[in-house]
Amino acid sequence: MRGVISVSPDSRPARRLLTAAGLAAAALAASLPAGTTARAAASASDTAPRPATTAEARTAAWLEAHPQRPGNFFRDLPKGGDLHNHLSGAVQTEYLIRLAADDGLCIDATTTAVAPPCGTGTRPAADALTDPAFRQEIVRAWSMQDFPQGESGHDHFFATFGKFSAATSHRGKMLADVAGTAARQNQSYLETMVSPASAGAKQLATDVGWDADLAALHRKLLAGGRLDQLVADAGKEADTADSEFRDTAGCATTTPRPACRITVRWISQVSRNSAPERVFTQIALGLRLAERDQRFVAVNLVQPEDGEISLRDYRLHMRMLDYLHGVYPRAHITLHAGELVPGLVKPEDLTFHIDDAVRTGRAERIGHGVDLVQEDDWRKLARDMARRQIAVEVPLTSNAQILQVEGDDHPFPVYRKYGVPVVLSTDDPGISRGDIGQEYRRAALTYGLGYPELKDLARASLEYAFLPGRSLWRPDPVRQGWQTVQECRAPQSARCTRFLADSPKARLEWRQEQAFRTFESRYSG
Repeated sequence: MRGVISVSPDSRPARRLLTAAGLAAAALAASLPAGTTARAAASASDTAPRPATTAEARTAAWLEAHPQRPGNFFRDLPKGGDLHNHLSGAVQTEYLIRLAADDGLCIDATTTAVAPPCGTGTRPAADALTDPAFRQEIVRAWSMQDFPQGESGHDHFFATFGKFSAATSHRGKMLADVAGTAARQNQSYLETMVSPASAGAKQLATDVGWDADLAALHRKLLAGGRLDQLVADAGKEADTADSEFRDTAGCATTTPRPACRITVRWISQVSRNSAPERVFTQIALGLRLAERDQRFVAVNLVQPEDGEISLRDYRLHMRMLDYLHGVYPRAHITLHAGELVPGLVKPEDLTFHIDDAVRTGRAERIGHGVDLVQEDDWRKLARDMARRQIAVEVPLTSNAQILQVEGDDHPFPVYRKYGVPVVLSTDDPGISRGDIGQEYRRAALTYGLGYPELKDLARASLEYAFLPGRSLWRPDPVRQGWQTVQECRAPQSARCTRFLADSPKARLEWRQEQAFRTFESRYSG
């Protein structure tokens, strides 16, 4: 069995969406005013707030007394996992520049990293290490920092990937940077998205071509062992990344970096703005990989949901997922769905994406879900998601920067009102120049959340993670309350010890509860 990156001892033309003033405001994630309407919606929840323990109440009182100057509160708060994270977009921009310099890359006139040699109109990326002005020029082009007035956040955000793509060949080094940030933010778990065996999958799709008979298309991919060869190639890529990560983070040394403490799983990205045969091939690869390699847990469709092909083939993609889920039922599916706003797409495109992802695409979680209230019969959809415990991965800063959706306009309190599990996430924190602590602080300030609510959001980030084993919590904790399973009602019992030994998920959740006790002691002693 291959190792898993963890040191747990237990194992289209884009649309113009934002005004220059709106863009600047969206970038200021840490200084938002609270949205009064959103607060009212959150307080109108169908479920009453749970009783707080004495330690929680004292911690909540401290936070309420220091709302604008909380010190390290949001950094040190145990925040569980990040379940919606694109590895290349999560790396700190300055570290990407260093990687580009180490690889001898050049920066062209469009501020794009390109292969050497550095000819006319280009500069060595290494110049940015000693030239602050040049470095800041690259940072602005590769992230959301000070992005140009008159350009939409949507356009600028998605353009960054093409600009720094050449600097993203070291998956293990990038993971060391991202996991290091997660560790500093007192997280314990990360699910991050990559494109396994991307070139090989593209070639196989080209060779096989399109067949509307999905079963026949799948048989063609399997013929001659070609899909299995891609699974093997993806495993070798992961082996290389694992080794590079451990070397970079010093995990085998006497002084390992904090990144080594993070349990990591991979989610396979699918390029939804590609030809249908390529989309199908990538889905099949990702699901087959998740069933055969414990380091991979799920698939997700990426690239702009408002892209020409994404819109044209949306329902086809959901049918692909439906069929392949039947072939690979043990693999998980999480989908970007509803990352849309009025004016970005035709009105009819706002009415079904989340519903189709949940009902046809077999999504166990959805990412963003911003256009919920534009969906047909959205209240029924929200109730169904709550009943089926389909979580929503919410990156508040990303939604503000890309779609200009925040505060009263964001469905965050609506999901909570209907009992839909919500998990805060970062999306692309390197590009957005943020971190998970920023997301928790933004949620607290914007929606008037107290410490118990933040604690339960952090709990949800592990409860809805694609980790093996039973949960520490009884079913439907968002609506029924966070009650431990019967085996651990007596925490020090042999029965609880055996239960934790058998469940990686419950062990991480148990450690999070211990971390909460330590954290609360600082504010409630």
